[in-house]
Amino acid sequence: MKTIKNMAMLAALIFAAPVVLADDEAPAPAAAPATVEEIAGGICAGCHGADGNSMIPMNPILAGQQAEYITKQLLDFKANGEEPPKRNSPVMSAMVAALSQDDAQKLGEYYARQKLTPSQTPADEKLLAMGKILYHGGNIENEVPACAGCHGPKGTGIPPRYPAVAGQHTEYTMTQLGLFNTGDRGNDNGVMQKVVSRMSPQEKRAVSEYISTLR
Repeated sequence: MKTIKNMAMLAALIFAAPVVLADDEAPAPAAAPATVEEIAGGICAGCHGADGNSMIPMNPILAGQQAEYITKQLLDFKANGEEPPKRNSPVMSAMVAALSQDDAQKLGEYYARQKLTPSQTPADEKLLAMGKILYHGGNIENEVPACAGCHGPKGTGIPPRYPAVAGQHTEYTMTQLGLFNTGDRGNDNGVMQKVVSRMSPQEKRAVSEYISTLR
């Protein structure tokens, strides 16, 4: 129900419905375009927080993320004519259906300006040591590269292709690693699929826990 309500709100913000007027009636003033703050606060806030700091472990923290990366992900959720979205999420595809490329760009810039509040969920201390080794050194035996090679020693990422991951919720990171592994998320030219296919479930959990502690 919340999704339907949010979709209706987005449509109301972005599009002004046409009105049939009698010949002697003056046209009503055109509705002002929705601002990025209105879109973020009215549509995105329910899942990601008004400033992009999601409090829900399954939903990603967007605050402080690279603008280009967010814009790309938003556009990848959109269907392109008869072609399916590059990134599969029925919920997100519905949310971004009415967004233009300009809207997506402005949302990326908006969230990039927000100050990150890292995940506050306590990490599993037993797995942090393994996660730290994997993140900074990889697993040579299984040919798993160090996460730091693409996402930076402190998790700040390398624009525009490799996102910041520092402070991200453990559950969200774990979910995305799983989607990469099954091929349900494949909008990165297969880079992550090759990496996670060589990782054990415990390694995925460990590195996800460690990422949540990066500052």
